[in-house]
Amino acid sequence: SNQKTYADQQGYHLADIGFRKFSYLELKKATKGFSQEIGRGGGGVVYKGLLSDERHAAIKRLYNAQQGGEGEFLAEVGIIGRLNHMNLIEMWGYCAEGKYRLLVYEYMENGSLAENLSSNKLDWSKRFKIALAIARVLAYLHEECLEWILHCDIKPQNILLDSNFQPKLADFGLSKLKNRNNLNNSSVSMIRGTRGYMAPEWIFNLPITSKVDVYSYGIVVLEMITGKSPTTGFKIVNGEEESVGRLVTWVREKRGSSISWLEEIVDPNIGLNYDKSKMEILAKVALDCVVDERDSRPTMSRVVEMLQYHGND
Repeated sequence: SNQKTYADQQGYHLADIGFRKFSYLELKKATKGFSQEIGRGGGGVVYKGLLSDERHAAIKRLYNAQQGGEGEFLAEVGIIGRLNHMNLIEMWGYCAEGKYRLLVYEYMENGSLAENLSSNKLDWSKRFKIALAIARVLAYLHEECLEWILHCDIKPQNILLDSNFQPKLADFGLSKLKNRNNLNNSSVSMIRGTRGYMAPEWIFNLPITSKVDVYSYGIVVLEMITGKSPTTGFKIVNGEEESVGRLVTWVREKRGSSISWLEEIVDPNIGLNYDKSKMEILAKVALDCVVDERDSRPTMSRVVEMLQYHGND
């Protein structure tokens, strides 16, 4: 088992994870020659496929697997292969053959949160449940599993919904495992998340901690509440001054200036049919998550406590 310890030190061990290795031909056949593209990003293109055992799968084919993409590939396989949480996408297997690198995941029937926000399918109770579930899975990643894991790219495109609109977090291509004993190992600053969801510390090259995920989570929640993208420009009126600000600034400004701020920011698609006190808790928690000073942001387990305490129907 000497070899096994070596693999563990590398942060991945492929042999004893409960999923299988697929051949390239099997996956080519499953996807009908990679014909049905369902998404791209995170270093690859994702296709819908039908496995030989009749299960629908999402099959991700990584770009430039030969030039150094292998580290990212093994990171993703090694990390997800050992995690288990109802709100994490399940990985069924992989293919590493010649220059090919593919990952096989469960297929999520309702697509991404991003698609669903723009198509008006999500009522208030679904949105609240999604917010709470994603908080739970992030608390698990940051605080409960084997090693502390930062996702580093939380955004609506990486939150997938199953047939019951239960959310699952996907796309760990950028994850960094933070070893508990080595918390100041922050050589992570080469990675970049997605514009609009990135905490300010990315830009200032400060050490990256779990608080970057907290920030991105807050932005996603504000987007679920308002239906607006974080990079939209808003007219911000401050006394006589008018300026253009981002989503966060706009929500803060509304909260500070108007007693009916919630009604003014809520996504019209939600209608009037929502629990006002829960909505207020959710909005305040989201604003706490997106403060610039990372030490002032709550941990994800604290977010779960705040939402659970107030959110029990």
